[in-house]
Amino acid sequence: MQLQNDLLLRAAKGEKVERTPVWLMRQAGRILPQYRAVRESVSGFIELAQTPELAAEVTIQPVELLGVDAAIIFSDILVIPEAMGLPYEMVEKRGPWFPQTVQSEADLKKLRIADGANDLSYVIKAIEITKKELAGRVPLIGFAGAPWTIFAYMIEGSGSKTFSKARAMLYTQPEFSHRLLQMITNSTINYLKAQIQAGADLVQIFDSWAGILGPKQYQEFSLKYIAQICDAINQVPKTVFAKGAFFAREEMAKLNCETIGLDWNMGIAESRKLIGSTKTLQGNLDPAALYGNPDQVREATQDMMQQFKGTRHIANLGHGVYPDIDPEMVKVFIETVKKY
Repeated sequence: MQLQNDLLLRAAKGEKVERTPVWLMRQAGRILPQYRAVRESVSGFIELAQTPELAAEVTIQPVELLGVDAAIIFSDILVIPEAMGLPYEMVEKRGPWFPQTVQSEADLKKLRIADGANDLSYVIKAIEITKKELAGRVPLIGFAGAPWTIFAYMIEGSGSKTFSKARAMLYTQPEFSHRLLQMITNSTINYLKAQIQAGADLVQIFDSWAGILGPKQYQEFSLKYIAQICDAINQVPKTVFAKGAFFAREEMAKLNCETIGLDWNMGIAESRKLIGSTKTLQGNLDPAALYGNPDQVREATQDMMQQFKGTRHIANLGHGVYPDIDPEMVKVFIETVKKY
């Protein structure tokens, strides 16, 4: 089906665009009262993500309510460990929690490489429904967590400020760590291929915990696996967003992907210099800027746009939108980008 608005795909590929495309990480969700209404109709986040019709509904909401240039499938990065045989729970106000973690050979033996299409059929179904209901209005973004970020949760068992257990594993059991990372990588490749098969027009890899590794560890235990994923997927454009990995921007320039996401701590001019002109940059307004009044939001957005001017750019925040931000300010951000 021909896309009516393919700005995102053209911008990712470095083709000519009439204006900069804009979408937001975590746009399908907590800021919208319409999302909260759907969320309250089920037992919680996981049930919502596993009910394809509802996941499709909340995926499409921001397209209709906010006017973004892309939809991103409503799901979670932690569906991969679940599909590999390590289930998780979503604890209200605390985030994800794994009753079991991976610590030993025996734990590793219990895991399998997920095949994507069957093990995660509910996400695939949600993509199919969403594609049909979007009817070509905007592209649909598929996504997965980067292997290191997934590994961090599988070892640690929950979110953490330091992920010291996961980081310790890289030093004390590097060979074991590489085996688990490879299993996650193979599962992720299968999963993203299934998403593309179902209709995803672009895929994004989220390395949420990139910034807690040092440069050497990051190179060996994260970037290497992200590179494998990028090399394995060639049907659609790919975006890599590694939060906090300011030290790896030159290495990221070498990845086989079209777009690099910048967080709000990564200077735009400096990033462009380090990454070069052959990649599109995505980002990178500080989400907290959206707590301002309309004039402040406009000013912050224009300032960002000015710095990206004349280069390959997809407008976004430098991280996911915070749950207590006023949707009206999100609209101001989007409108300002569109008018720029």
